Amino acid sequence: MKNKKHDSDEMIYDSDPFEEYSRETDPSKRERSYAWHTAIGLQAVDGLETSDYLKETAVKNIEGEISLDEAQALIESYYKTDRKREGSRTEEADKVSSRITKIIAEKGFTFSVAQYLSIHHRLFEGIYKHAGKIRDYNITKKEWVLDGDTVTYGSATELRATLEYDISQEKEFDYSGLSTDEVIRHLASFISRLWQIHVFGEGNTRTTAVFFIKYMQSLGFDVTNDIFAKNAWYFRNAMVRANYNNIQKGVHETTKFLELFLRNLLLGENNPLQNRTMHISGVLKQDSEFFKRDSTDAKQDFNALAKAGISIRTANNVIKLMQCFSYTVPFGRMDIVRELGITKSPASEILNKLLSIGAIVSVTGFGKGKYKFNPQFFK
Repeated sequence: MKNKKHDSDEMIYDSDPFEEYSRETDPSKRERSYAWHTAIGLQAVDGLETSDYLKETAVKNIEGEISLDEAQALIESYYKTDRKREGSRTEEADKVSSRITKIIAEKGFTFSVAQYLSIHHRLFEGIYKHAGKIRDYNITKKEWVLDGDTVTYGSATELRATLEYDISQEKEFDYSGLSTDEVIRHLASFISRLWQIHVFGEGNTRTTAVFFIKYMQSLGFDVTNDIFAKNAWYFRNAMVRANYNNIQKGVHETTKFLELFLRNLLLGENNPLQNRTMHISGVLKQDSEFFKRDSTDAKQDFNALAKAGISIRTANNVIKLMQCFSYTVPFGRMDIVRELGITKSPASEILNKLLSIGAIVSVTGFGKGKYKFNPQFFK
């Protein structure tokens, strides 16, 4: 595990600190690593990143140097001792990660409305005033995968009744005699409906994911892999697409993307999970003309970057990113990390270089730190 010291004596990880534990022969270490890795990865659904201190503390727990309760206490203390850290989004990410880890590690679980509400309360107590409480107002959310449109979420006046109905229907469902494909399709339908209710003001995806993981475990599935950790954003976007219709644009709700995620999670398959394939814009479909971008266009883009002083290696990486996002899809540092297979530091360097020459512009309405390629630069 490569790491180096920071000025504040916190641990900075150059590579994934949990990667080595996927090959760990000690099952207890492997299980603890899975729980932490999943918990940290799930923060991505709300654009959050955990601190290096959290990762350092997690590794100590995985190695058995401290208990999970001690790890949680250290995280709580970390923010109490420094007022500058309190109230930050990183504090939320760290605290919620440690709480998710605790819930995943527990053996007990009851498939009920009360359990669902309890998970939200446990995750967000002291962070959201409405922790564990059903929202009493209607909401909309701009989704990049819907080109800025929103899913129609549950009506505030019917949330509890809808939640109780969905849970009761699933309780009565009989899985016996179903094929594997039918089981996957049903699970995709159930979890996407549960998410669409959006019972809470914030924290719905993380709550739904934890509840679903516990439910899968109770059904006998082995979910101790890194699918949630590495594809949390895909999971959320897949549920968005499972609950969105726009007949005018020829877009229909579909669980096919969520089914691919579940096949990887539950069956160990290796289906590619790429967010851009879910975008409702036709240019982002893999079989579209955009992905057959001709060499003349690419050469012009490359020359524009080279003329602005961008190195050959970086220019080639930028061309790859343009193949992913075109001029229409917002992206951030973690998107670059995912698409190029690099770490956060070089991804930040690419963003800074592109900003400095005007090749990308900052955009709002899609979360913090999002950009789009600037077509004027490449003309």
